[in-house]
Amino acid sequence: MVKSVSKLVPKVPSLPAVPGTSRRQQFSASTRTALLDVAAALFTEQGYASTSLDAIVAGADVTKGALYHHFTGKQALFEAVFAAVEAAGTRRITDAMKGQRDPWTKSTLGLRAFLEVVRDPAYRRIVIQEGPAVLGYERFREHEERSSYAIVEDLVRGVLGSAGLTDDADMVATLAEMFFGGLQAAGDSVAVAADPEAAAARVEAVVALVLGAFQALADEGGLGSALTSLES
Repeated sequence: MVKSVSKLVPKVPSLPAVPGTSRRQQFSASTRTALLDVAAALFTEQGYASTSLDAIVAGADVTKGALYHHFTGKQALFEAVFAAVEAAGTRRITDAMKGQRDPWTKSTLGLRAFLEVVRDPAYRRIVIQEGPAVLGYERFREHEERSSYAIVEDLVRGVLGSAGLTDDADMVATLAEMFFGGLQAAGDSVAVAADPEAAAARVEAVVALVLGAFQALADEGGLGSALTSLES
């Protein structure tokens, strides 16, 4: 019996009847949900290479034909699980920042939520450890840019907005790329650390120093000139 092992891999209940949807369509949707849920749990517990399609269909209590009806194979199923886990992590981060208008508070809350997400067993195993190898770097990067990169870009735009620099699209893009790359590296280090809690605390402390320096410059009216001087 496979059980969910992560907040990012919830056990999804049977779908309620939807007006205009046939029983066959509802059954198909429920089958896909079961396959994703079981696959996510197994990929998290055992890893991609050690998880067989036979184990997945047995855990979902469906036939292998039903699996191939929804997915072309194990890699396609993994990519669907990857996307679902990554999307759940992104929602946790955006939910943590919801309603915050101050860019500095919003950035701090977003960072803390991100550090919680990368310590989640499913996110750590499926997205950080297995994702790049199974999907390939380019495909992995595409997923990342569609999800977490947008959050970083929004935060950078808010921080620069405090200094009246939101019209500088090139600077927004440059800082977003740098912070995104830095957070990816930080997430990787936390995910593989012997003591993830201590590693996360170090990352938060370092980022707090960087944000504090940016905020001090913004409050003094010098952030714009400091960034402009870097371009000259």
